Order: sequence, then C-alpha cells, then structure tokens
Amino acid sequence: MDVPASTLASWAKGYVRRFPDRPEVSGEPVLTYLPTGTFRGPSIPFIGLAEGLVLAAIRRSGVPMQRVRPALDELQRQMGIDHALASKRLYTDGAELLFDYAEQNQDAGRGPRTKDLVVIRNGQRVFAEIIEQYLKLIRYGPDGYASIIQVPAYREAKVVADPGRSFGSPVFERGGARVSDVLERFWAGESLSELSEEFGVPPHQLEDVVRATSRRAA
Repeated sequence: MDVPASTLASWAKGYVRRFPDRPEVSGEPVLTYLPTGTFRGPSIPFIGLAEGLVLAAIRRSGVPMQRVRPALDELQRQMGIDHALASKRLYTDGAELLFDYAEQNQDAGRGPRTKDLVVIRNGQRVFAEIIEQYLKLIRYGPDGYASIIQVPAYREAKVVADPGRSFGSPVFERGGARVSDVLERFWAGESLSELSEEFGVPPHQLEDVVRATSRRAA
C-alpha cells in the first residue's frame, strides 16, 4: 500500500497528539485489527488490509483524515453492515452515500472536502478516479466482502494477497509462489531466468518485483 507503518498504526489503533500551545488532536481507529499484546503492536487481519487499501486511496485523494472519519462512520451506519470499506456495497453504493453525506454537511464544514471523493460521470455519482483504481484491485467473495487483493506496489507484476494461499502472504498470481521466497532465492544469487522457469512467473514480472523492492530498500 506504500503507507508508512506509523500511519497504518494510527489508522488501526487511533491516536492522540498533544501540543504545548494548542488543544490535543485525536482520531478514532478506522481499521479492523487484532491486538497482539506485544511490543509489535496491532496485527491487521485480511479484512483490515482491504480497508487499508481503500483508506490509502482516500489519503491520496487529498481529503484530510479528520474529514474522512465522520464520513466513514456515516457510511457504515447507512449501509448497516460491519467493515463497510471491505464490502462490495462500497463499490456499488458508496459514492452515492458519500455524496449525500457531503451535501447534508456543507454547513458543518465537513461536506466540501468530503465531496472531493465523488465525481459526476454520465449523470451518475461515482468515486474519483484514484479511489476507483484502488477499488478495482479488490475481488469480492460470495459473502460480498473482499476475498483477494491485488497488491498495488508493482507496475507489471501480478501479485495478490489471498487468505486461501500462503496465509495471505503476497504471492504471484501466476504460479502461486510467495514473493518473499522468490526474492530470497534471487538475493542468494539465482538468476531471474532460472527463477522464471522454476516458478512459472514471466521474467518481466520478476524484474518488476526486484526493481520495486530495491527502490523501497534504497
């Protein structure tokens, strides 16, 4: 998701920030998480990852999270379901509901920026392009909730997080090899052509993963 760990933690646990000359600022949790009771902090389950993917898109849209949080509360209330951000109903009904929320809350100062999440296209209220692009990375199961997520960190490689494979660790969609296993073999000295042949992953996808990983490590 290319979201800093500190940001992900604040979405999962909430936060309180104190300043010497200003009132404290706080935010409630917006991601599903399972407290581990250890210094490592929260453990985010698969459904929380799907929620985080949508939040990352909202964050990139430029709307401040303090404006987004009440809108998300209203979205969940209107849908009447848990984990609204990971639900297929967000894709089908969410834009309409958020647009209505923005219209109703303009006088309260929450509406104008929240409205930036939605655009009018062909007479319909739909999500802004950046959010729509992220929503398209989510595949939904028969229960209407996220079941597979395509990892957005790569340009060419088709990498997915699927709780039914490798305990949700990122895997190449073609071949099913864990990304971490392939990278470990590459850093140990095996060539991309050897790895491509063994794992059934096209060379250009392997190159993309190596390039993206090297960029993040730099």
